[in-house]
Amino acid sequence: MNITKTIRSFRHAFAGMYHALQNHQNLKVHIAAAVFTTIITIFLDIPKVEFLMVVFAIMFVIFAEMVNTSIEEMTDLITQEHRQEAKIAKDIASAAVLIASIFAIVVALVVFVPRLF
Repeated sequence: MNITKTIRSFRHAFAGMYHALQNHQNLKVHIAAAVFTTIITIFLDIPKVEFLMVVFAIMFVIFAEMVNTSIEEMTDLITQEHRQEAKIAKDIASAAVLIASIFAIVVALVVFVPRLF
């Protein structure tokens, strides 16, 4: 195992997260929602298993958004033209974020609604 390469890999990953947070509005919205949801989860003293479900849902949405962002950036790099294939790639990547977000909403409803009402 090459520790220098490993450290360099982590630096690249953190640089990617920093870039995404600085330059992509949707990721900022997802992070804000994640912070808000985490605070509610702590405030309501959610059991560990349900807390992990919430954390998984949050991470799933953020992961999907970052993959979507990378696909959009790569598509823009490959072509500046308005091509149907580029639109399809971007639409499918956005749909992945939508699916992850719907999953997160379902988890939130299952975990929070019984405690709030």
